[in-house]
Amino acid sequence: MYYLSKIALWLTIIGGINWGLIGVANFNLVSLIFGDMSILSRIVYILVGLAAIWLIYEQFAPDTIMIDRK
Repeated sequence: MYYLSKIALWLTIIGGINWGLIGVANFNLVSLIFGDMSILSRIVYILVGLAAIWLIYEQFAPDTIMIDRK
């Protein structure tokens, strides 16, 4: 679960940066790299959405699910 949470965090950060670029500069980095709504860009959008859902679940899940790695 620890690694899944780290991957979800990084995907969500990437998605947030992309949305920030869209809002500030009307520049979509994912579309630039993978093509405008190509299958690869759609996969990236799906993964970012799933990562956000995972982080929401993890935030409200009982503490027994979280593994403390300090």
